[in-house]
Amino acid sequence: MGHFVFKLPDVGEGTAEAEIVAWHVKIGDKVAEDQHLVDVMTDKATVEMTSPVAGKVVSLHGSPGEKATVGAPLAEFEVEGAGNAKAGAAHASAPKPAPKMEAPKPVQSPQSAARTAPPKGGHENKSYPPPLGEVRREAPRRGPAVPAVTTSKFGDMPMASPAVRNRAHELGVELQFVPGSGPAGRVTHEDLDSYVASGGRAAAAATARGFAKREGQEEIKIIGLRRKIAERMQEAKRHIPHFAYVEEVDMTELESLRQHLNANRRPEQPKLTVLPFLMRTLCHVLPDYPQINARFDDEQGVVTRFSGVHIGIATQTPNGLIVPVIRNAEAMDLWTAASEVARLAQLTRDGKAARDDLIGSTITITSLGALGGVASTPIINYPEVAIIGPNAIVERPAVYDGHIAIRRMMNLSSCFDHRVVDGYDAAEFIQRVKALLEHPATLFMD
Repeated sequence: MGHFVFKLPDVGEGTAEAEIVAWHVKIGDKVAEDQHLVDVMTDKATVEMTSPVAGKVVSLHGSPGEKATVGAPLAEFEVEGAGNAKAGAAHASAPKPAPKMEAPKPVQSPQSAARTAPPKGGHENKSYPPPLGEVRREAPRRGPAVPAVTTSKFGDMPMASPAVRNRAHELGVELQFVPGSGPAGRVTHEDLDSYVASGGRAAAAATARGFAKREGQEEIKIIGLRRKIAERMQEAKRHIPHFAYVEEVDMTELESLRQHLNANRRPEQPKLTVLPFLMRTLCHVLPDYPQINARFDDEQGVVTRFSGVHIGIATQTPNGLIVPVIRNAEAMDLWTAASEVARLAQLTRDGKAARDDLIGSTITITSLGALGGVASTPIINYPEVAIIGPNAIVERPAVYDGHIAIRRMMNLSSCFDHRVVDGYDAAEFIQRVKALLEHPATLFMD
């Protein structure tokens, strides 16, 4: 029998490490060649690693949430034949943990040793003074018999220490109902505990009203996609000086057109949402603002402007927020764009989106749909320089042609990278988007 060490291969261009997401085998399992072994993740793409050999798993390296570098051992197998390593080679190559350091023992001075040492004869002198800075605690003296339990009358101020009063307040207990066993009927902590344990009326009433305290806490380790999202959000906020711009858009005409198109669509055509209209609007306006359809490499100091419009669509999944990319949206009509959005959203939610489906966006749309709220300040999808966030469409009074009318209004929130996009250009860009959305017929004109 031989041993085979499976090392993490290069899982993407320029990738130096990957995070272990989940193991699908355990030590002692017999695996076949090409059997699913482990999931690793890099740059939002989860890669399934399969076993290169058939054999028995003898060791696994790394737990979910830990990162492994390219070339580091992931698993060791016992295989037929020579294998590719000696037994325990993976362990031998792994860095050894640093030796444990014992805490230094306190050094006593001759004076303190003399003070703490018992007198000769082997009997401890308990009345001997303690060392400097040390307080000797004596056992409580036994006093006379505990006085009889007394109960305060309603309206009387019960006798209790401040600590007991605070506990009673937290528990919702009225102290005048608690029998006191301390001197002169003082209520002690033990009295309070006994009263609550026996189903005291105040405590029981508080629990019945739903005012009982809730205890407990839960710690959740941030790993996998959630950690990657956190890292990217932190990177975006650390690198990009965001500035936000919010404009109100009258969506009445566009909503009327959208409902008409949905009512007359063919069976094979998807239902239109606002997203395809917003995508088409961006494709109309962005050629005049190439600095917004761009990515900024701040380390190299280079802005790359794109002719094609590759729109990222922020998609909520059970594993977190992921941004699939609609490539060359400028070449799509409304129906094609809607179909592509639905296709990629489903693949993303099912965890089946390919790596190429998740990279290369030049501008991102993030929408909460009906939960869109009044306004938002979305975080730019680094290294892009702009993000657009449509908010909820609501009916409200608005001035229209000099009269008050009920219109379908939407706030359009956006954020820009102020290093690359000037405030005037961003405002002008959004005003152009607003004009097209409010007059949707112009979306179909050259």
